Amino acid sequence: MAKFSFEFKRKFTQLTTALIYNANLKGFADGLIYQGDIKGMCVPGLNCYSCPGAIGACPLGSLQVSNMSIVSKFPFYILGLLIVFGLFLGRIICGFLCPFGLVQELLYKIPTKKIKKNRVTKFLSNTKFLILVLFVFILPVILQSPTFCKFICPAGTLGGAIPLLAKNEALRGLIGALFSLKMSILVIIVISSIFIYRIFCRFLCPLGAIYALFNKISIFGIAVNEHNCTHCNKCIKVCLMDIDEVGGRECIQCGQCMSSCHFDAIYWKGMKNKEKENLINEK
Repeated sequence: MAKFSFEFKRKFTQLTTALIYNANLKGFADGLIYQGDIKGMCVPGLNCYSCPGAIGACPLGSLQVSNMSIVSKFPFYILGLLIVFGLFLGRIICGFLCPFGLVQELLYKIPTKKIKKNRVTKFLSNTKFLILVLFVFILPVILQSPTFCKFICPAGTLGGAIPLLAKNEALRGLIGALFSLKMSILVIIVISSIFIYRIFCRFLCPLGAIYALFNKISIFGIAVNEHNCTHCNKCIKVCLMDIDEVGGRECIQCGQCMSSCHFDAIYWKGMKNKEKENLINEK
């Protein structure tokens, strides 16, 4: 029986998740947004509500809409859901359960010279926290609009706007400066993703910023056994994200660092000993 690598399994999980999030394939043919009963439920990863295939809501979009009425009604449901997602999975959601993360990773595989992480990218990784505060919590209240979705979100442009415009001629007549702005952002991110690993996730994604706050305390995820660790920092050097430590806030829990550790110091939290042995044997 063929034995698949851990990275193959992760990619398969990412693809499967994208298909589950967007299981309403008929919507792409019809150019219509799914409005079934389950649409009010949020998926863990970034996936636009307006995508014709989407069968669930985007937690980031739902949070912005809820924040628009935060003065009169506190968003208990969506904040509680995000806390549950974060406490259980942290940024495993970024590494395994986010379709737009998969898109960026596939673009990065295009062979060309790459811009490696450095002090500048590490500094820029803080930008997503500023965007979270400004575009998810402050501006939606002031402007009464889901401002991150409206002005920035490239996942919404790719998964929602483009498919809907392709199937609805009437919508194409409404294209204006705002769509041009968002298309420009999408094009910049798509091109940049060829040269810079997960540029949107690292620098711009507010949802990743939220889950980053739970990374070290999440029930599942990557952790380090300090008794085995020699602090050689090979894991940090091979990581394509701007991490200070394995399992830190910038870690997307992809598990690729495990093969760089020759002391079996990196492990999955909550994994049984037998499962750890099997994972080690896959290296």
